[in-house]
Amino acid sequence: MLRTTVLSAISPVVCFARTFATQTRPPVHLASLADNAGAVSQRIRLGRGPGSGKGKTAGRGHKGQKARSGNGQPVPWFEGGQTPLVKRLPKRGFFNQHGKEYQEVNLDRLQYWIQMGRVDASRVITMKDLLDSRCVHKIQDGIKILSVGADAFHLPINIEVSRASQKAIEAIEKAGGSVSLKYYNKLGLRALIHPEKFTKMPKLAAPIRKEDIKYYAQATPPVSA
Repeated sequence: MLRTTVLSAISPVVCFARTFATQTRPPVHLASLADNAGAVSQRIRLGRGPGSGKGKTAGRGHKGQKARSGNGQPVPWFEGGQTPLVKRLPKRGFFNQHGKEYQEVNLDRLQYWIQMGRVDASRVITMKDLLDSRCVHKIQDGIKILSVGADAFHLPINIEVSRASQKAIEAIEKAGGSVSLKYYNKLGLRALIHPEKFTKMPKLAAPIRKEDIKYYAQATPPVSA
């Protein structure tokens, strides 16, 4: 009696296991690949008759600015037809197409960076060294050394930058160091900052503007590393 009860309780489980074991999954091939249900939906076709719900005005309504073709939106400074503010205000000055923007580094900051050990003063300090040590956070057209802290500057350093003020040069030379001013174009700066991106280092370009030619002709010759 007990055996019959146990067998009757187990038999449905055995039948399910046999059915599951006999089922085989279909082979996976290119023809059986498909997106999940609901992953792809058809686009809404506009202007295809009233039965679609998007015919005639295509969901835009009748007339008005938002019903017109194109993006339907005016420019950001549009003020409804009156003369906008950007046209009412006069223009002052101009934008110099050939202007340069140099990152400024003062002598007191440079001396602090060297004393903290973040810049190695035993060799020539380049603009890449100043960028890697985060003394500057970017180099757009070069670095210019300014004379803030010139009275307390006392470290004999050799530094190579794009520009330097006359007072900063005098302070560095008074401390026993030297300043080398070198011209860099965009390609030269990229090669200096990211030499790993070049299989062959490009040749440094010479200045072409009269102001640059005159400035770098009077500069101190580059120091050897």
